[in-house]
Amino acid sequence: MSGLFDVTSIASMTLGNRFMRSATGEGMAGEDGSVTPKLTQTMVDLARGGVGLIISGHAYVSCEGQAGLKQLGVFSDALNTGLAAMVKAVHAAGGKIALQLAHAGDQANTKLSGLPSVGPTAHATDSASNGAGTPSSDGRLSCRALDQAGIETLIEAFVRAALRAQSAGFDAVQVHAAHGYLMHQFLSPIWNSRTDEYGGTLENRARLLLHVVRAVRAAVGPKYPVLAKLDSEDFMPGGFSLQDAEIVAVQLQETGVDALEISGGCRQAGEHLMSARKGKIRIPDGEVYYREAAKMIKSRLSIPLILVGGIRSYEVADELVASGVADYISLSRPLICEPELVKRWREGDRRPSLCVSDNACYGPGFAGEGIRCVTFEKKRGRADKQQS
Repeated sequence: MSGLFDVTSIASMTLGNRFMRSATGEGMAGEDGSVTPKLTQTMVDLARGGVGLIISGHAYVSCEGQAGLKQLGVFSDALNTGLAAMVKAVHAAGGKIALQLAHAGDQANTKLSGLPSVGPTAHATDSASNGAGTPSSDGRLSCRALDQAGIETLIEAFVRAALRAQSAGFDAVQVHAAHGYLMHQFLSPIWNSRTDEYGGTLENRARLLLHVVRAVRAAVGPKYPVLAKLDSEDFMPGGFSLQDAEIVAVQLQETGVDALEISGGCRQAGEHLMSARKGKIRIPDGEVYYREAAKMIKSRLSIPLILVGGIRSYEVADELVASGVADYISLSRPLICEPELVKRWREGDRRPSLCVSDNACYGPGFAGEGIRCVTFEKKRGRADKQQS
């Protein structure tokens, strides 16, 4: 049996294989951020499909940090009952689940939250983007800079969210510091032009993220698994670089992170450099967006490295682990297409993922209907018509 199906541990968490479901915004929660039966069933399907660790869609830790419609929330104790019930269902199906803790920063949807967006630096944004776009020509200020009191409140929001996740029975938490969201915005000079202790040098720009991780670690205790997600680079000119990522990765390890997931890109870098790049991937030579970055970062770490981005075949996943590029393989769109993909591979059907990376799955999610593989729904529908 391949090393992909080894039993391994991250801190106190034992995993049945090296596959993870990378956090994916499902658009299946209630309007108030609460867990719904549909969202729970999606998580159960992934557990039954053999995923070693499911990482939830980005759960917003405070109301002004909501990114999208029907996004999962973890900002209130009132959400605990639903979160705990979802965890219980995943465990009953034989799975493990982590909660990703996130804040959208200036990508927050202000129309949904009814609150102004916040970021490292105050700036105007395009009104069509709901607080997540490019500067507008009228100079309208729609994103306010977090002051010291706001930063302290934000850190406390992450801590309380982590404690809610722990009390709900989640097997781990993951702090989201990638893809142009708030923690990444502080890391990147593109967003962060502060002149105080949170801006300027990389040491300063990383300060908020490290404060958050340190505070979360202190709150949940030394044995509870704390993960982080970091961009290898954001691909913005003058932005967060691979050299920055190497340094921050080591700092995260020193601050108490038990495993680090490496991704890359952001929406502002363009469709071809987003984390979910559009376009069918050539198998196997077109796979793995961040291979070289992962090699460089892993060489600096002693904690496990989780790699996501453009992995579509069993053979490539196996090679990444066998060669030491990564310790765990994280998948997003392939598991939207085939929640049972890991089980299929384990049972010997080693055909590549059926995912064609057209990103049609996200449309229903943005519309509040929930992500689903629209492409293969259409194909199945045409096949059914032909047979009838």
